[in-house]
Parts: sequence; structure tokens; C-alpha cells
Amino acid sequence: MAFSVNTNLGALQAYNALAKVNAQTEKAQLRLATTKKINSVADDTSGYNVGKKLEAQTLTQKAQLNNISSAKNYLATAESALQQVNDKLNQIKAKQVDADDPLKDSASIAKDIRTLAGEIDSILKNTNINGTQLLASTDGSTALSSATFDVGGSSFSIDFAGASYLGSAALATAIGSSNLTSSTDATVLDYDTTTVAASVRSALGRIGNLSQTLDSRQEYLTAAVANNTATISNIFDADMASEQLNATKGQISAQVATAMLSQMNSAPQNILSLFR
Repeated sequence: MAFSVNTNLGALQAYNALAKVNAQTEKAQLRLATTKKINSVADDTSGYNVGKKLEAQTLTQKAQLNNISSAKNYLATAESALQQVNDKLNQIKAKQVDADDPLKDSASIAKDIRTLAGEIDSILKNTNINGTQLLASTDGSTALSSATFDVGGSSFSIDFAGASYLGSAALATAIGSSNLTSSTDATVLDYDTTTVAASVRSALGRIGNLSQTLDSRQEYLTAAVANNTATISNIFDADMASEQLNATKGQISAQVATAMLSQMNSAPQNILSLFR
């Protein structure tokens, strides 16, 4: 066995062991402090890259869920208005039938129909969301523009001016001031609401179909966000119980390593006994 004073190999090895233990302890303590097991790219390059991609995807999906809520509000506003229009068209039809009774005052009934027509005209011209006219502009023409929402997958468009909503009839023109509200009693009592009512029902059916599509997209995105969140948690979140054990173990190991380093650092002094 050789004795060396210039190089204390044992102390050097003890120092390296102490440095390693301290590094492991600090890593465990940092994870406890941040509750994350990946605090830098160096901790897990692959996990970090995958996790960040999933985070970006999740943020996008959450934004798409918000878009779905906006699209639903858009449809719900139009649906509520069209349901009112449909109800009033039914009332007009009922009053026209009632006017066939010779004991009824047909002139008064015609006035009632004009009032209902005026309400329909007002509903169509004043139904808007965030300043956007949905069913007709204030001058009575059909809706001027469509709305497109990013709800995941292909874009989702709503266009109440399109044929799939209102058919060939411009409701505000058919019902409004140019027709029922200013027509003669005979015209009012004989006005055929069949085409207009069919257009309204078609629009309501189209809204129902779009709402079903949005419900399906919402269900998918909600599940996707939940799954991504679970995966991100598995990648980044620290196991607090395990890290606490590692930190405690490291602290004890560091105390032992420090004591051994102290002893091994003073070991060369034993050589002095040879010179006495």
C-alpha cells in the first residue's frame, strides 16, 4: 500500500461523491419547490418537447371551445327570433281562418294581422349579436354577411342569408312594410303564409343541425383537452412523495459524505507518525 501526500486520492473520491449527492439533493429540492420534475430542457429533452407541443395544442383546443360557445350563442339568438316569427305566423294563419266567420269583424282582424306582421318585421330587422345583424339588415334586406368559426377540423360557417336558411323568400320583404303591414284588408286576410312559414321552419331545422354539429365538436374537444392535460401532468408534474424521500435521503447522505471527506482529508497526517 502506497502513502501519498501530494495527492489524496481517497479524499478526492469522497469529494466527488459529496458533489454528486449534493447535486441530486438540490434537484429533488427544486422539484419539490416547483412541483415540476422537468425544470429545464436538460432534465428531459424529449419529454420537454412533447409536453410543450401538447401545451400548445391544448391552448388551441381551449380557444376552439370558446369559439363553439360563441357559435352556439350566435345560433341560439337566431333560433329564438325565428321561433317567435314562427309563432306569429301561426297566429296570423289562425286569425285568417277566424275571419272566415261572418259573425266576426274582419276589419279588426286585419288590423291584428298587420300588428303581428309589424312585430315580425321588427324581430327580423333587430335581431343582432355584437352589432351583427343575423336575419335582416335594418333596411329590410337579407343578412349581409356570414360568420365563420374555428371549432377544430374544418371551418364552421353560418350564413342566414343563404338558401339553406331562408329558401327563396326574403322574410323581411315578404312580411314587412311593403306587404302585409300596408296592404288592404282583403290582401291581408288572403295572404298565403305557407311559403314564408316553410322557410322559417327550414331555417330552424338548419339551426338544429348546426347545433348538433357544435355539440359533437364540443364533446370531442372537451375529451381531447382532458386527455392532453393528463398527459402533460404525467410528463411535467413531480411525484411529491418520491421527491421528498429523495431530498431526505440526499440530506442524510450529504452529512455522511461530509464526515467521510473530513476524515479522509486528514488521513495523510498519519504519515507524520513515521517521522517521530
